[in-house]
Amino acid sequence: MIEFLQSNWSDILSHIAQHLWLVFLSIAIAIVIALPVGILITRRRRLRAPVLGIANVMQTIPSLALFGFLIPLPFIGGIGPRIAIVALVFYALLPIIRNTVTGILGVDRSVREAAVAMGMTDRQVLLQVELPLAMSVILTGVRVAVVITIGVAIIAAEVGAGGLGEYIFRGLRLNDNRLLLAGAVPSALMALIADFGFGLIEKQFDWSSQRKRTSRQPLRVVAFALLLIGVGAMTYAAFRGLHKRSSSSAAHVTVGSKDFTESILLAEIVAQMLESKNIEVDRQFDLGGNLGHSALLAANIDLYPEYTGTAFTAILHHQPITDPSAVYQQVKREYQDQFHVDVSAPLGFDNTFAILVRGEDARRYNLKTISDAARHAPQWRAGFGHDFMVRPDGYPGFSRTYGLEFAAVNDMSLDLTYTALASHKVDLIAGNSTDGRIAALDLFQLEDDRHYFPPYEGVFLVRKDAFERVAALKEVMQRLAGAISTDEMRKLNYEVDGAKRDKKVVAREWLLKKGFIQ
Repeated sequence: MIEFLQSNWSDILSHIAQHLWLVFLSIAIAIVIALPVGILITRRRRLRAPVLGIANVMQTIPSLALFGFLIPLPFIGGIGPRIAIVALVFYALLPIIRNTVTGILGVDRSVREAAVAMGMTDRQVLLQVELPLAMSVILTGVRVAVVITIGVAIIAAEVGAGGLGEYIFRGLRLNDNRLLLAGAVPSALMALIADFGFGLIEKQFDWSSQRKRTSRQPLRVVAFALLLIGVGAMTYAAFRGLHKRSSSSAAHVTVGSKDFTESILLAEIVAQMLESKNIEVDRQFDLGGNLGHSALLAANIDLYPEYTGTAFTAILHHQPITDPSAVYQQVKREYQDQFHVDVSAPLGFDNTFAILVRGEDARRYNLKTISDAARHAPQWRAGFGHDFMVRPDGYPGFSRTYGLEFAAVNDMSLDLTYTALASHKVDLIAGNSTDGRIAALDLFQLEDDRHYFPPYEGVFLVRKDAFERVAALKEVMQRLAGAISTDEMRKLNYEVDGAKRDKKVVAREWLLKKGFIQ
């Protein structure tokens, strides 16, 4: 762990800074929205229930579902920090609004009446009486919002927003505790420091214990809040301006990837090939679920790696078929017609679902095929990724085809299924046939003897306007056609998952070996 920190400390600090920036900007925007709204609904009783109800609903929406909903929306949608900030603001609103209302309404009625009797206007009562007395409660709401935002910001890595979540998701994929700790420990410390710091600030604003109450102190609070908002707004504007200038460049490509090793490696290979031709490249990696597809259609990325079987069943919603050529041709035709997206020539490998058992079990029971394993299913526990459980080519059809009746079926993260299998928590999983963890963890792939799974040839999905804008992109796609065998892809994955090597280095070595870059 010490060696890891020594060699990666600058990258870890960069991710901490990204995380802090997301939290800071989200909280600043949330305060600017929630504080006036909270004050308003203390004056307009009719609005109180609907406003708090809407804020409560936003708090209960799962973060990934919210990201998926926001991506296609104009202006606030897309991928990257912008969509993450929008989502984090939604989650931060409720505690600030609720505590603003609670704090102001909690002011003793006699104090308010005394202020009015002294001739104070409603504005003066608010600024000089209610807000000072309610400030401790309001800060408690901000404190809760900050801690919540630090935790939810981890998920922002799934939409390419960066932050410490990247380390956590990489650690889950690679079964690497160093990466998990590099993401989890700083985020936990960040939350503890924020909680402790706001606790100290709350004591300073506990007006009931102060000897003097002056009108200058609430004004200082307002000034500080305005400063915080101003800095955040300028940072956000600068970010948007840089992003806009970068995206408008004719020789600029944004490469996306899904959230697993192979997809990131393929995306990195294309990125480095383009950079070798002096093309500016933005990397938007680690996009979970179907966020890559949504980002492509929303023009937030120009291309990403996909599989023909996934496109055929999960995106186009066809029933699985086993003819690779028929699947490819239909995917290519429908993507052009429906989405104005080109499908590259197959890259040369087929990454089908791999039904995996431990190597020791395969040797003990002489297992070769899925049908062999079906006899043991009633005594076995299975673990399947979320996608596999619901896809048309996933568990429902798979279990019917082989007549599988497991003792228990666990619906879980795909990355964790490998760890669960290796640690004897489950006995059979559905992984990926080119995954480097198969060799690293001594797992055995069972033959699909009833030919249930469709072909999953690796391809790139590329927006047509990207081909028109960057001529070198077509040349890169042509050179990669048929260039990666299934065995090569598995070895590349092993270098990352098994040997724990950096993906950029592994991709570069392969490109040099192939003569694709100098």
